[in-house]
Amino acid sequence: MIAAVAHAAEWRFDPTGALEAFVEAERERFILWAPVFYGIGIGVYFALPLEPSGWFCVAAAPAAIGMAWLSRRTTVPLLLCAALALSAAGFAVAKGRTMLREAPVLTREMGFAALTGRVIALETHGKSRRAVLDRLEVSGLAPGETPRRVRLRLHPRDQTRLGQRVELLANLRPPPEPVIPDGYDFQRRAYFQQLGGVGFTFRPGRPVAAIAGTGWWDRAGLWIGGLRGAGNARIEAALPAEAGAVARALVTGARGAIPKAILQDMRAAGLAHLLAISGLHLGLVSALIFGGLRFGLACIGPLALRFPIKKWAALAALVGSFGYLLLAGGTVPTQRAFIMTGVVLVAVIADRRALSMRMVACAAMIVLTLRPESLTGASFQMSFAAVTALIAAYEVITRRSPRSGNRPLAYRLAAYLAGIALTTLIAGSATSLFALHHFGRVSSYGMLANMVAIPVTALWIMPSAIVSVLAMPVGLETVPLAVMGAGIDFVLRLAATIAAWPGAERALPTLSAASMAAAAAGGLWLCLWRSRIRLLGLIGPVVAVSTLLWVSPPDLLVSGDGRLMGVSDGSGGLHLSSSRIGTWSARSWLERMGERAAAPWPRPGEGAAGGPVRCDRSACLYRRAGALVALVHRPEALEEDCRNADIVIAQVPVRRGCDARLVIDRFDLSDEGAHAVWIGEAGRFRVETVAGTRGRRPWVVR
Repeated sequence: MIAAVAHAAEWRFDPTGALEAFVEAERERFILWAPVFYGIGIGVYFALPLEPSGWFCVAAAPAAIGMAWLSRRTTVPLLLCAALALSAAGFAVAKGRTMLREAPVLTREMGFAALTGRVIALETHGKSRRAVLDRLEVSGLAPGETPRRVRLRLHPRDQTRLGQRVELLANLRPPPEPVIPDGYDFQRRAYFQQLGGVGFTFRPGRPVAAIAGTGWWDRAGLWIGGLRGAGNARIEAALPAEAGAVARALVTGARGAIPKAILQDMRAAGLAHLLAISGLHLGLVSALIFGGLRFGLACIGPLALRFPIKKWAALAALVGSFGYLLLAGGTVPTQRAFIMTGVVLVAVIADRRALSMRMVACAAMIVLTLRPESLTGASFQMSFAAVTALIAAYEVITRRSPRSGNRPLAYRLAAYLAGIALTTLIAGSATSLFALHHFGRVSSYGMLANMVAIPVTALWIMPSAIVSVLAMPVGLETVPLAVMGAGIDFVLRLAATIAAWPGAERALPTLSAASMAAAAAGGLWLCLWRSRIRLLGLIGPVVAVSTLLWVSPPDLLVSGDGRLMGVSDGSGGLHLSSSRIGTWSARSWLERMGERAAAPWPRPGEGAAGGPVRCDRSACLYRRAGALVALVHRPEALEEDCRNADIVIAQVPVRRGCDARLVIDRFDLSDEGAHAVWIGEAGRFRVETVAGTRGRRPWVVR
């Protein structure tokens, strides 16, 4: 015993030896961190307040690669330099993509603009149609100032068809900026789509002669668009109700016709992912083609014994998935899903393990290289989070629970249902914080709903969809579409039932970007390592969730045009000055505050029924933490409010001489965009603006 105590006293922790042991144990997993550090470089690029120099990007990546080469004989320095090189490469790729997508963008609103352009996309949006036009000629704009593309809401009587060149009279304006600091940035999305303006038309378009010289790529795109339009028409004729709108979303990706009530029910039930063509749908299509063709070939003895029918089936599934990608319009989420599915099928053809963490890493590198801007989107984050978590979890499960022999049918059915429940639980847990960051909503019964809806989608709806698409060329799609519609009706009734349950959807304040980064880092640490050190990754999500305990929503929100104002009542409620103006702003503000509906705003001369606001015809007064805030609508209220209020928010210009400690007038709102104000104790104020959080980047239009 004395010897043991003496030995323990002489023991010292050797950090170098521990690091070397860790490196040796996890050597095979290091490659999985390549897309992580690649994405870190992309994320740093998009987080910068100022646009970096192109020369910096050109020099940084080769320098980091050179450092990695020089340190190639020592493991730890090599890994650090490789991580730096990958981050520099991601940074450079994001910069290059930004430079390649640069195109003219409108900087002012054009009330009446005569324009001519070619319709390259048509979609139903609610009760109207929207069109994207290119090859534009706009009155009042020089060729160098003319946007490459614009998106317009068409007149109700407009009969414009895809591929036509039309003449229109439209209201054009720049793509809208975020409606709240750190909010969703449509301008950035529009920049990478080369969308230089949005608006609406005043009258139906008039077809004009097309421009000669259309390339084969354009003709192919229009031909595919025509197929999508014909498919939508066939589906609408066979399924004219809500089921038809959902069927069009599943087959061609046209979601605009789905009623808002159905969208709300699907979100509340945790089934909204079924409406967007993603990895689930492409995976089902490829699996059905692969399994069906392989089974059919296996029934032919000479073929099954002499030829690689598994590879044939995988190749056919790859072709079918690509066709589905084209039919669905080739949106960014569908492209990403095709890349991930394609990597799996190519792995089958190459006799590699189909579903592995390396395949996911490869798909992530491809997606981030082709579209680095997708890193900041909810679709990329949630899809890769779900797939990574699922593969990591099933790696552990398969190591500890090897497959056994034949089992009874009842056992296999129970195992299938248990697998769906476990898969839903893992995927839901992996994506819940991302959903909270982007949407401020959490579904309480999502696992239960998915346990029923996913088998129905996999075994009923999607097989019917494939059969109906194959039957359309010969006009026999009515019966399979009716079968598909019955399955969709079942899922919609399920969603409506679950959405009506108490607490089906909970609104919470959105997670900050820093909290989300901590959660993502912890999740990656947990999923990518194999040794017990991975359990330290649980700290990241715990820290992210704990930030909700001290999150402080703004006390005062003002839209960029000053027409909509919102104030907090101190207990989480948000009072909005209008229920008709700025509906998109109002919805975004409520999501940020974690609220479902706005609290009432008093009419002039009324009390607020216990609320924090009092109004007359010229201004409203709001008290918070001992500070008096004046929300001014008319100039005649300025003199008194500037003398008595601590903060003056004015929809009109405020001249110098206002005694308020903080003044935000119409010009401040126009220059800086929407404002968020926090009112602290002892008269301390904190102000954030849209312009201040976005910085000066190529996609920022002021």
